[in-house]
Amino acid sequence: MAINRVPVLKRCRSLGLEPGFLGIDKKSNRDTKRANRKLSEYGMQLREKQKAKFIYGVLEKPFRNYYAKAERMKGQVGENLMILLERRLDNVVFRMGLGRTRKETRQIVDHKHVLVNGKCVNIPSYLVKPGDVIEIKEKAKSSARYKEVVESTAGRIVPAWIDADLENLKGTVKSLPTREEIDVPVDELLIVELYSK
Repeated sequence: MAINRVPVLKRCRSLGLEPGFLGIDKKSNRDTKRANRKLSEYGMQLREKQKAKFIYGVLEKPFRNYYAKAERMKGQVGENLMILLERRLDNVVFRMGLGRTRKETRQIVDHKHVLVNGKCVNIPSYLVKPGDVIEIKEKAKSSARYKEVVESTAGRIVPAWIDADLENLKGTVKSLPTREEIDVPVDELLIVELYSK
């Protein structure tokens, strides 16, 4: 499996992204301003795609597959793409506050700690549906790790389309997210322009 080993803060700086969107509290002290550096139209489109891939932890081929799926769905392609990315199981677990970062929630899912409707699911890219109940396995609930995680993510706002119960480490997907409920700083129209060339 391919792994992106670029330091997170360095990548955030190059993409002009706040580390807070990844669940990271650190701040970079370096300034990214470079003299006379103007991005071309293609450069801006590529940057938006790289931002979306980096935030959700998706590599190029799966991202292209999401785009193809978004094209086949009804409605606007860009909005459909963002909704598909937001529905990933690792992202939903992150949004519920059961992990500090999406990388951590991906590991939680990989290690078979997550149940969807009572069944163990260890696929981070699993797409959740409205009505799905997501919870941490009984065995894992007692571990100190989740107590620490819940304490550190207590201030995080859970989106309106998810109903989270942090005491019992579970939550329900009430509905599909709308683009207005997705607070990711990505201009999906530029991604659509890039892929439609």
